[in-house]
Amino acid sequence: MNTSADLLKELRIDRKAPPPEPTSRRGLWITLGVIAVLLALAAAGWALFGREKPIEVRTAPTVAMGNGGAAASVLDASGYVVARRMATVSAKITGKVREVLIEEGMKVDAGQVMATLDPVDADASRALSQAQVEAARSQVANVQAQLTEAEANARRLSSLVQQQLVARSQYDQAVAARDALRAQLQAAQRNVTVASRSLAISDNGVDNTIVRAPFAGVVIAKAAQPGEIVSPLATGGFTRTGIGTIVDMDSLEVEVEVNESFIGRVQPKMPIQATLNAYPDWQIPGEVIAIIPTADRSKATVKVRVALAVKDPRIVPDMGVRVSFLEAARPQQAAQPKGVRAPGAAVVERDGAQVAFVVGDEDTVQQRALKVAGKLGDDVHVTEGLDAGETVVLDPPAELKDGAKVVLAEDTE
Repeated sequence: MNTSADLLKELRIDRKAPPPEPTSRRGLWITLGVIAVLLALAAAGWALFGREKPIEVRTAPTVAMGNGGAAASVLDASGYVVARRMATVSAKITGKVREVLIEEGMKVDAGQVMATLDPVDADASRALSQAQVEAARSQVANVQAQLTEAEANARRLSSLVQQQLVARSQYDQAVAARDALRAQLQAAQRNVTVASRSLAISDNGVDNTIVRAPFAGVVIAKAAQPGEIVSPLATGGFTRTGIGTIVDMDSLEVEVEVNESFIGRVQPKMPIQATLNAYPDWQIPGEVIAIIPTADRSKATVKVRVALAVKDPRIVPDMGVRVSFLEAARPQQAAQPKGVRAPGAAVVERDGAQVAFVVGDEDTVQQRALKVAGKLGDDVHVTEGLDAGETVVLDPPAELKDGAKVVLAEDTE
């Protein structure tokens, strides 16, 4: 009995137990998991072994070939670039600006119109002078006609007097009238001259409403706008005294203040070498123009004028400059060798040709075929294939190819 009861209990179904999952869904999850693991392993393997590693290299720059001796500097001083010809251009008369034709940085020629003033008053004055000239000429014509009649009357009476047909007094009156008209004609002609000169002055007044450049140069300041009042005199208030400022760039030179204790080292025509603060790598040759024969007692300095041998648009007024006074002029470089000076370790032989690897953008190298002229100690003279300032790879390894990625040796430390 007990055995039969136990067997019946084992056959009873437990409603609380979860039903078993289907075999097909469980296999699907297992397959997806295996695929994900394989993909992760593949990505990690590509990251570690598939990506090309950059080659570690050392580099050096190339420099331009050059020669020439150097002169010793006996004195160094600082100064500024100045212009010998600089003018703030103004009108000769007081008037209202009608138009301004200049802008900063604009080049102007001598006589070029920079601005115009309102010409209403000047035009009216000229019209009046023109009318006076015409009136004076009309007066001359009137007197001339009267004089012609008076001269004819005097000639007629002269013949009648000789024939004793008219009184002598009548002839004398005709002669006096003729002479008076001659004097009036001369006065009228002088009035025409005066009126013509007055017209010329009025023409100058009209021309004074046009402001022109006194010399060729570059506009460095624009001081007036249309509608403003300008005057050659400083009247105060809102009246402008100029239209603009122009500088003759061909007249630029350097003014240097030299300590009076060392002024004895400086001589006229002495060679110099100037370096602008804005371009420290640019050395400009020149010479001393003159030593101004006066000293500044407050600063104990003497002013020296220096001429620059180079005319360049990069040189502008008021730039700071460092001047080195030289013992002798630097010799002229008659024949500059072409090409660049490159480290000998950067030149290798590939496929029977001498090449070098130049580091370019994104740290990739470019293989260049070279033409080597000769050795310069540890360096070589390259005439073709390289430019000055380029970065080349030193001792390029055999695996280094064109377009390969590189990394500098110091960057990996």
